[in-house]
Amino acid sequence: MPDVHVVGIGADGWPGLAATAQSRLVEADVLFGSRRQLALLPGAVRGERLPWPSPLMPALPGLLDAHRGRRVCVLASGDPMHHGIGAAILRILGPGRVAVLPHASSMSLACARLGWAMEEVEVVGLVGRPVQHLHPYLTPGRRLLVLGAGAATVAGILSTRGYEGSRLTVLEQLGGPGERIRHGSAASPWPAGDQLAIVAVECAGGPALPAVPGLPDDAYVHDGQLTKREVRAVTLARLAPVPGQLLWDVGAGAGSVAVEWMRGHRSCRAVAVESDPTRAARIRENALALGVPDLSIVEGRAPAALAALPGPDAVFVGGGVTEPGLLEACWAALSPGGRLVANAVTLESEAVLAAWHATVGGDLTRIEVSRAGAVGGFTAWRPALPVVQWAAVRS
Repeated sequence: MPDVHVVGIGADGWPGLAATAQSRLVEADVLFGSRRQLALLPGAVRGERLPWPSPLMPALPGLLDAHRGRRVCVLASGDPMHHGIGAAILRILGPGRVAVLPHASSMSLACARLGWAMEEVEVVGLVGRPVQHLHPYLTPGRRLLVLGAGAATVAGILSTRGYEGSRLTVLEQLGGPGERIRHGSAASPWPAGDQLAIVAVECAGGPALPAVPGLPDDAYVHDGQLTKREVRAVTLARLAPVPGQLLWDVGAGAGSVAVEWMRGHRSCRAVAVESDPTRAARIRENALALGVPDLSIVEGRAPAALAALPGPDAVFVGGGVTEPGLLEACWAALSPGGRLVANAVTLESEAVLAAWHATVGGDLTRIEVSRAGAVGGFTAWRPALPVVQWAAVRS
């Protein structure tokens, strides 16, 4: 018998539980859950009821250990493995000591009420997360289920981004006797609602930013220190973002490479290192506007600023390649399989990259981009400064 049973419970409470879940709760010596969840249990459930403390996560290992040897049940909302407590308990105790009994998730119930196919819907969890995480999901025609943010907050973000014509549906207390569904748009007034609400969004209007690297240059605020669109796309391709991996963006400028690395997958992480405080502030502005508020920004001069950072999986050096010891520090920080990409536009920095290429290997590439522009009444090519790029993989 597992030490802990994690039981999903819906707004319908005890009557909505399967017989197996009810039996485990009746047999339990200790029951953990929110006060609201514990109040859903009938008197026949006689175990000791312990409301969760706040904050919960730091206290969770100690609570579980304190009741080891007793029959413990944990109440969770709906499916405990979807943005729920079940995954956290499994990480602490391991699968051999935990059994999870899921209930229908609020997402499943919402899709059933709306007539939406779940595989065509994006679920955006904002519980305990900055609301700017919603930004990358806003594209015309997309359907979203937003958890952890009220309708007024979601509507405000939509309107700010030009999506005020989007249709909103607020679904409260799904499956319970107090179930309520309200419809409106992002432009509608939305009073405070139930904490157990899901906000469903049908995105309409607004700009559509691509999901692949190479966002338009005007998507960023910058002072000219920006890896331009075409070069940025090539740079990200060589850095090869992988879910869960960490990038150092050294000499970040506007932070565009770090931002687009993190936009590649929600689990991608990045640190932008920038010595200029004004530019560091712009990086924060760009990160918030483009939906990666978790971008870490280190204000300092490399290589000294790199010493305390966690080890990277990839490093981009967009400026300062002639700084003594910089490339040495970046290369040494990489584990086998780590990627280093450095760009240069001056003869001096090109010489540094050529020397590293001769010593370490990798690829040395010259990137030249020209754009059509007016010359009098005609059109001609206007070349941008060529960029020499060195890319190498640590063996």
